[in-house]
Amino acid sequence: MAEEQSKIPTSKIERTGKFVRTGLKVGGNYVKHFAKKLVNKEVSQEELDEANAKDIYNTLSELKGSALKVAQMLSMDRGILPAAFSDQFAQAQHKAPPLSGPLIVKTFKQYLAKSPQEIFDEFDMKAAHAASIGQVHKAKKDGKDLAIKIQYPGVGDSVISDLNLVRPVARRMFGWKDRDMEIYFEEVKARLVEETDYKLELRRSMEISEACKDLPNLVFSNYYPEYSAERIITMDWVDGLHLEDFLATNPSQEIRNQIGQALWDFYNFQIHKLRKMHADAHPGNYLFIPEGSVAILDFGCVKEIPEKFYDNYFQLLKPQILNNPEELERSLLAAQIIMEDDSPAEKELYTNIVLEALEMVLTPFHQERFDFSDEKYFDRIYEYGERMGRNPAMRNSRVPRGDADGMYLNRTYFGLFSILNQLGAEVETRKYMPAY
Repeated sequence: MAEEQSKIPTSKIERTGKFVRTGLKVGGNYVKHFAKKLVNKEVSQEELDEANAKDIYNTLSELKGSALKVAQMLSMDRGILPAAFSDQFAQAQHKAPPLSGPLIVKTFKQYLAKSPQEIFDEFDMKAAHAASIGQVHKAKKDGKDLAIKIQYPGVGDSVISDLNLVRPVARRMFGWKDRDMEIYFEEVKARLVEETDYKLELRRSMEISEACKDLPNLVFSNYYPEYSAERIITMDWVDGLHLEDFLATNPSQEIRNQIGQALWDFYNFQIHKLRKMHADAHPGNYLFIPEGSVAILDFGCVKEIPEKFYDNYFQLLKPQILNNPEELERSLLAAQIIMEDDSPAEKELYTNIVLEALEMVLTPFHQERFDFSDEKYFDRIYEYGERMGRNPAMRNSRVPRGDADGMYLNRTYFGLFSILNQLGAEVETRKYMPAY
């Protein structure tokens, strides 16, 4: 666990100042890099990326909240960031610097009117896990082991201002256009505002856990509203391993497949039966249990799926749609991939781009079973993503392409695919999918 943090900058001036100083550090890194290049032509871009990634991550980890959450999200999107950034930002999943004791006690007294020691029989002041929005402590009450999730001070009040600070960094470093950033950040903002509302998270946690409780090999906590508040959630403690530690135990293929199937069933049941989903599919939100089950830890980010969007999106899974040009055009118009006023050449261009993507992405859905350890399959997807990122037709489209509701659904499926790939799991992919 990283060194404890005794203070989080909460005012807009403090947080802006942190970003300005980090910008100066990044600028200094570029000066050093090009000075070295004058002396040694072999100095690599990777060295510059590592220096910038470290400085930016250190600032985001101090600020916590939505700034760090965006880093966490970007760490999952291979192909968007250089490897040095993805590796550094991945620490936001469950290794961020934790809060110190006085800040923890202050939060309890503010929202539950008592210190944690007055509420629980035992309370470990050292955080067990610390991530972007909050951290988790272990406690005991009436013989039960409990997990206490505490939100960092100021996080809920700084979402919008933080995202405004992150935007110019993303624009400069990743070459994003304002128009495309607007779609991305508006959807991120909506989810992050919800994610800082722990009363909403408590309700959703209880609802989705109850709805999914009969799915095999999944573990859900019980929740305790009487020990929860706007910035505190109390639930049962679950023993398990984070993904990297679980894989280090060298689990059998049978166990890998069993856990992979549980995750596949969990997501597809939510999407197709509940029309909502746990939309934060990064490894820090699960604990893997060596006997072959997986605990779902965090329902802070839940995406509710509008019925009209659901119908348009999953139409594109149907082979009869993909093989019928007229039906395909109607589906792509409904999904806002092509537009009514597109020229015939534009319609053909974007249709072909989407067909290539669908042919790859839908491969698992069109089989009874799929082996997610197939590295060639993932290499094709990453290569396609990188190629589309450089494609002038995608970068310079006169209008944004695709329904904004699809952003979290696409990211969730990609996050799920990535975890199944790391597990090396083979799963039955038709389970809970609609018939077609």
